Amino acid sequence: MHPDLHPDAGDVRRAPGAGATPPGGDRLARALPTDRSHGSSAPRGGAETSALHAHGPDDVPHTHPDPGVDPHQPLDAGPRALRVGIGGPVGSGKTALVAALCRTLGDEIRLAVVTNDIYTTEDADFLLRNGVLPASRIRAVETGCCPHTAIRDDISANLDAVEDLEATLGPLDLVLVESGGDNLTATFSKGLIDRQIFVVDVAGGDKVPRKGGPGVTTADLLVINKTDLAPLVGADLAVMDRDAKARRGDLPTVFLSLVEDRAATEVADWIRMLISARVASGTTP
Repeated sequence: MHPDLHPDAGDVRRAPGAGATPPGGDRLARALPTDRSHGSSAPRGGAETSALHAHGPDDVPHTHPDPGVDPHQPLDAGPRALRVGIGGPVGSGKTALVAALCRTLGDEIRLAVVTNDIYTTEDADFLLRNGVLPASRIRAVETGCCPHTAIRDDISANLDAVEDLEATLGPLDLVLVESGGDNLTATFSKGLIDRQIFVVDVAGGDKVPRKGGPGVTTADLLVINKTDLAPLVGADLAVMDRDAKARRGDLPTVFLSLVEDRAATEVADWIRMLISARVASGTTP
């Protein structure tokens, strides 16, 4: 365990504004996409993308975000930390991948993590229990709403968490932002992250890459996880590879088993490549 890691998982630092307020309280209101509710102002750096409407005579007029439209302006180039979002369905292995990357890269670079859960700090607590980073380098955002809301629609709680880490820890090389579990449409706003990793697993069946969705088709890196389970669930990795290539074109796909490769070597190397490019361009602090 890291020497300055607090042994009590309850001491994980929550993001500013993310406390124990129950659903419906101030924290929830802050995490929800208030820019799209009842015609209020646009989100931080963003713009409205759909018209006000109602589903019935008693419904309050509201809007739905278009998953194909990013409501926020892209991040500036820096100098600042590289921000990588990690999304994917519930149980696909996102937190285990974050833990592996922390173990592999934690001694090489200045690293911090933001986790997202709906009503708990479960993922942050997992990282603490496994001793992958000191508590000071982890922030937990309790979104109180659908995970995509806090990573794409109203990103303010996650932005606050990242900025709090940078203000507290000083210059960083990498911030990993892990989404709560969502479906194949989940994407991060470019106002929050620079690159996105999308994680699916073979237990969902070899049809998952073929089903597509923005998470699968547009992520900068697709990780097909838990390949060691493929024989047990009847998933054909060759079919998944073929379909991923058909859906993603030249975008890279990694097949991963954290049982066989606890260092997540290919994913870590991909991140190292991104950081090296930022160092070469002078955009790392």
